Amino acid sequence: MKIAQIAPLWESVPPKLYGGTERVVSYITEELIRQGHDVTLFASGDSKTLAKLWAACPRSFRSESRRDNHDAPLILMQEHALGVEAGKFDIIHSHLDYLSFPLSRRCATPVLTTLHGRLDLPELVPIFQEYADMPVVSISNAQRTPLPYANWQRTVYHGLPDLYVYHPEPGSYLAYVGRICPEKRPDHAIEIAKRVGMPLRMAAKIDPVDREYFETKIAPLLDHPLIEFIGEIADAEKGNLLGNAAAVLCTYDWPEPFGIVLIEALACGTPVLAYRRGSIPEIIEDGVTGFVCDHIEEMVVAIQRLPLVQRQRCRDAFTTRFTVERMVHDYLSIYEQMVETSRPVAHLTGQASRLLNHRRMPSKDLVFPQIGAA
Repeated sequence: MKIAQIAPLWESVPPKLYGGTERVVSYITEELIRQGHDVTLFASGDSKTLAKLWAACPRSFRSESRRDNHDAPLILMQEHALGVEAGKFDIIHSHLDYLSFPLSRRCATPVLTTLHGRLDLPELVPIFQEYADMPVVSISNAQRTPLPYANWQRTVYHGLPDLYVYHPEPGSYLAYVGRICPEKRPDHAIEIAKRVGMPLRMAAKIDPVDREYFETKIAPLLDHPLIEFIGEIADAEKGNLLGNAAAVLCTYDWPEPFGIVLIEALACGTPVLAYRRGSIPEIIEDGVTGFVCDHIEEMVVAIQRLPLVQRQRCRDAFTTRFTVERMVHDYLSIYEQMVETSRPVAHLTGQASRLLNHRRMPSKDLVFPQIGAA
């Protein structure tokens, strides 16, 4: 198949350090190519891929010291992927959430959108009511709960290539990997480590919007002999950090849509302790691959039960449920179904025909220079 993948522009594909959505886009793209498909990746110019790269901007937004306008390259990329060049593809897979809906509705090529973020925000309701016809994929069943009327095609759990080495023996410390922000409750991870008397190694990103929270709420907690703050790390470092840990703490206090670090830990054979929020119970089997807890006291108790978890079962959960091969197999089945069912229906007339044309009409009026073509 000829497939387009449209990535956000905040991080390169794959990200150099932290970045969930762009990392998943990279895994999907490279596995599709490995399986023999013809893939074009629409992303930032500093992305690394075996696909044809259409670069919307020279570097990812995050890597640039200054950029006054983020909208222009994003709009240009969508105009080409969903308009000017859409006819080159059998299927277009957008990872821009609802931002791609207006052009997707008017695109002659079928467009599938994976929703990577939280969907429980009230301002999203009118958007998804207006675009209830857009085919979308959830990354967990819990994620779709606020929007049951959306045009859900399937839930496709994230998957990973076999990047992480299995560590059969547990280490003596706890690990926290992700972002420093209020909804991830890094303060709870620190408190748990102090209560049980185990070292905690924290590898986390601090976004500008969360800098004040870090400096006022978290930094004062780091002055403790058990707590080590590492900052952001790359994949190679992440494998050792996760694999050598006794457990990974995912103290998320929000409706987590998925959480890649959970399956990265499982790939290393490391159990996960997480709150019962969002997708967590779908990913972690309580008492088998970790413990799903309702509050901080329960998580403290669960630390003492870690010897009951067999690390091989954590690794087995990864290999049976969360591989990139399984993820891409799921997406290909959706692609094939959408391509088959999107073939033009010649007998439609009147209002139905006008609506169909309105939603499939590619943008042909604007012609841009091929500044991003590679």
